[in-house]
Amino acid sequence: MTFAEILNMIFSGQNLAVLGAALAATLAGIGSAKGVGIVGEASSAMLQEDPSKFGKALLLQALPGTQGIYGLVAAFMILYKIGLLGTPIELTVAQGAYFLMASVPIAFVGLWSGIAQGRVAASGISLVSKRPGEAIKAVTSAALVETYAIFALLVTLLAIIFFKA
Repeated sequence: MTFAEILNMIFSGQNLAVLGAALAATLAGIGSAKGVGIVGEASSAMLQEDPSKFGKALLLQALPGTQGIYGLVAAFMILYKIGLLGTPIELTVAQGAYFLMASVPIAFVGLWSGIAQGRVAASGISLVSKRPGEAIKAVTSAALVETYAIFALLVTLLAIIFFKA
């Protein structure tokens, strides 16, 4: 087997599309895991002092987890659209690259916004520890970061949905 044949097998349209799905789920998932972890560390200190604030801490800790869900939704949409969850369709390299590029918004914005949202939510934990009545302000601040993950998901999903074979 020649090197060119190996490259043709690796860089098939189907493989590029699956790579896009994998990147969407993995990078957005890493962002969520890191963000949730950041908030978990911050909330542990607060809960040591006052366990009654667990509900507020849990809400703030859950917020960065959504980016991973968005990446997973995008990945499943790609896998469905290319027929991997049913009857596979034959994709050209260009079509596979299209799906790879469609995954980029949620993959990278999910990665960075998950971490950023974790940092904002961790600051919110500090606010809640000192002023429990201000929890809604902490949630609102963290939710603003979410907006950009939603925009990225929208771009990714529209690109996937309107793909023409």
